[in-house]
Amino acid sequence: MRGKPARVNTFPDYAVVIPTTGRPALRTLLDTLGAAKGPGPAEVIVVDDRPQGNVLETPEGVRVLRSYGRGPAAARNVGWRAAKSDWIAFVDDDVVLAADWPARLVADLARLPPEAAASQARIVVPLPGNRKPTDDERGTAGLETARWITADMAYRRSALVESGGFDERFPRAFREDSDLALRVVLNGHRIERGERVTTHPARRSGFFASVKAQRGNADNARMRYKHGVLWRQRTGAGSGMLGRHALTVATAAVAALAPRKRRVALAAWAGLTGAFAAQRIRSGPAAPGEIARMLVTSALIPPAACYHRLRGEIAARRSLAPQAVLFDRDDTLIHDIPYLADPEQVRPVDGAVGLVRQLRRKGVRVGVVSNQSGVAKGLIEPVQLTAVNARVDELFGEFGTWQVCPHDADDGCGCRKPSPELVRRAAKELSVDPSRCVVIGDTGADVEAGLAAGARAVLVPTARTLPAEIDRARREALVARDLADALRQAGVGT
Repeated sequence: MRGKPARVNTFPDYAVVIPTTGRPALRTLLDTLGAAKGPGPAEVIVVDDRPQGNVLETPEGVRVLRSYGRGPAAARNVGWRAAKSDWIAFVDDDVVLAADWPARLVADLARLPPEAAASQARIVVPLPGNRKPTDDERGTAGLETARWITADMAYRRSALVESGGFDERFPRAFREDSDLALRVVLNGHRIERGERVTTHPARRSGFFASVKAQRGNADNARMRYKHGVLWRQRTGAGSGMLGRHALTVATAAVAALAPRKRRVALAAWAGLTGAFAAQRIRSGPAAPGEIARMLVTSALIPPAACYHRLRGEIAARRSLAPQAVLFDRDDTLIHDIPYLADPEQVRPVDGAVGLVRQLRRKGVRVGVVSNQSGVAKGLIEPVQLTAVNARVDELFGEFGTWQVCPHDADDGCGCRKPSPELVRRAAKELSVDPSRCVVIGDTGADVEAGLAAGARAVLVPTARTLPAEIDRARREALVARDLADALRQAGVGT
C-alpha cells in the first residue's frame, strides 16, 4: 500500500541569530518570536556577548552560545557559523517584532531575485508627538534611513561564507554592518529593502553618551583604510562633521599656544562651539536638563571626535598594513611597447626590479593585473603573451599571481579593467583580502579597478596618462612621482 506523498516545504529555510549583552528586552523579543505567526525559523540562536556571567535564561528550544565580550561582530559570526540554514536573519536584542514577522520575512525572502544576497527590514523609531525629540531619540531615529543596518537584516549564508562574515576588528555596534554589506555588494550581489516593518525603541543614554559615541570615529578611520576615501558615498553615511570639529579644536590649540592670537582664537572657538550647541538645542525639547546637556557636550565632542579619529588612524594603519601589491604590467613594471610580442624587448622600468624583490624580502606578496587586448585584436598570439610574461618573471622573480584580460574593450567581458574582477581574482589566489591589497598602475582604469575591489590604489602617471585621470586619482586615491614613491605612500615603502 502506497503511503501519502512527502510534504515539500517551499518556504525559505532560515535561522534567527540574536547577539545580546543580556538586556531586559531580550526576553520580550524571544517571547514575541515564539508566539509569532508564520513559517517559523529552523532555529533561534542567542549569542551571549557578556564577558562572564551565568548562562542566560531563555525559552525552551532557544540555543545559547557565547562570544565572551568580543563585540557584536564576533557575536554574529559565532551565531551564523553555528547555523545550518540557507538564510540567516540577524535581529538586535532591543527591537520589537510584529506578530506576523516570520510570515513577512519569508515573503520578503521569497520574492528576492537570485542575485540578491540580503533583505533589510524597514525600521521604525517611535518618537513623542507632543515635543521635539531628545538627542538620544534623534540618534536612534537615524536608523530609519540608515543603509544596511543589522537591526533586522537577513543574509544568504553563502554570501556570508564568501565574504568571510563580519570583521571582528570593529569592536562596537557601529560600521561593522556597513563594512560587511559593502563587501557583499562589491562581490557582485544586491541588498534589497523588504516590506516587513520592525520597531526600534529610542535608546535612553546617560548625560555624556554623545561624547562617548565619538569612539565611532575610530571605526570611520578603519572604513577609510579598508574601502578608500569614497566609503561614505558607497555606504550612504553622509559627510560627517569631523572637518568642523577639527577646526574647532585647532582654534582652541591656537588660543592655548599663541598668546598674541589668543583673543581672536578664543572668539573663533566660542563661535564654532556656540553655533554647534545652538543647532543641537534647536532640534530638541526646551527642557533645562537637555539644554545643559547640549551646552556641556557640545564643548567636549570636538576634541573627543578628533582624539578617537587619530587613535583609529594609528590602529588602522597598524592592523591594515598591505599584505600584497598588485602591479599593472606596461609602463609600471616594464616600458610599454604597444602589443609587445617579443620577450627580448622586455625592459624593466628603472628601479622596479629591486623594489619588487625588496617587497618579497619583507614578506609582501606581489602579483600582476594587466589588460592585454592585443590577443583579441589578433596582434599577439597567446603563446607570445605567455612568453613575454615569463620573461618578466625571469627578470623580477616569479610573481605570486598573473591575472590577464585578453579581451578587447568592446567584447563585453567582466574582467577588463576598470572592472575589479582581475584584482579580486589576484587577491583570492594570493589568499589576501582585497582591502589588504595595493593596486599600482599608470591609468585611471587601474585606479578604478583597485577602488572598486576595495583595495588601495596609487596612480603613477606617465606621458600617456590623461590629465582627467590624474585629477580624479588626486581626489579618490593617491598619485605618486614614481614606483618607489607609490610604495611609500601606500605604506609598503622599502
